[in-house]
Amino acid sequence: MKKSYDVAVFHGDGIGPEIMAPTLEILRQLSRGSPSYELVFTDAPAGAGHYVKTGDSFPAGSLETARNADAILLSAMGLPDVRYPDGTEISPQIDLRKQLGLFAGVRPVKVSSRQMTPLALPPGKEIDFVLIRESTEGLFFTQGAGEVTEHEARETLLITREVSEKLFRFAFELAQNRKRTGRGRGRVTCVDKANVFRAFAFFRSIFDAEAANHPDLQADHAYVDATALWMVQKPWEFDVLVTENMFGDILSDLGAGLMGGLGLAPSADIGLDHAVFQPCHGSAPDIAGQGIANPFAMILSAAMMLEWLGLTHDHPELSSDGARLREAVEKATENGQNLTRDLGGTAGTRDAASSVLEALRV
Repeated sequence: MKKSYDVAVFHGDGIGPEIMAPTLEILRQLSRGSPSYELVFTDAPAGAGHYVKTGDSFPAGSLETARNADAILLSAMGLPDVRYPDGTEISPQIDLRKQLGLFAGVRPVKVSSRQMTPLALPPGKEIDFVLIRESTEGLFFTQGAGEVTEHEARETLLITREVSEKLFRFAFELAQNRKRTGRGRGRVTCVDKANVFRAFAFFRSIFDAEAANHPDLQADHAYVDATALWMVQKPWEFDVLVTENMFGDILSDLGAGLMGGLGLAPSADIGLDHAVFQPCHGSAPDIAGQGIANPFAMILSAAMMLEWLGLTHDHPELSSDGARLREAVEKATENGQNLTRDLGGTAGTRDAASSVLEALRV
């Protein structure tokens, strides 16, 4: 008998629905072909478009759907010309992080030797690391509520022991899993600015305390500015990087650049009981409806969802299908094939997604 998993689906704004549709079709095909699991999708209306229609950007019912789901799949969300009366952007994805306590923003960066990258990789070198960004506090703590006067402006950076301990525990567990499956060396790097800020010295001290619980793994530190340099000079040296919210926001885009752009950058926001999976890129309303949007990051986010569900529920076939789907995207984009316009190719949304399905069948 198949085990059923409920997935809350936020179709998003702009190109969001266009990249979600083929992603769901791929997931349905995997689900139909599985002898052990079934995916059940429930739509959760939210976003800027929904706000325009109803005056409500994130209905309580959609939050409840997300809260009750086994996983949450969220497409690109928000529109630059649709804002709240105070001028701030509509971003239910950030509301979800706060409401569900999604403290670990997971941003994988992977480039095989057969894939295109702006870097000239040395022979035999591949990029495969994960950046973990704390997602609920840091310099984003006072988001929208900073103090501004005529002469100065202040924002508050908050780092708490409670959240940092969960973050670092997650980072070391991820490194352990990557080492066990042969994808990483079991190395965790704390990225901070502890030489300047007491808050980051505090952050580092909590990291070191957690590192002591994992003598079988390697733990080290790096300042954020040096990390940015090394991500360009020697990204193949990294395994798991863990950092504060703002630093992670910046470095994750640099990681996307290593892969060729945000169109290949998936992400997850993970807590103790819930997880959201979404592409790193925006809703690109200027190309919405043209059939040229890049679906790869959305599909890769779905692959992350399958792998997480499999690990969380001890369901190996889910994890295996997640890995197969990730590898299918890699194969589809090998040697510059099947790339969409944002990546320098000519493929449309439908053709790009079809190439992933084709690679899955091989």
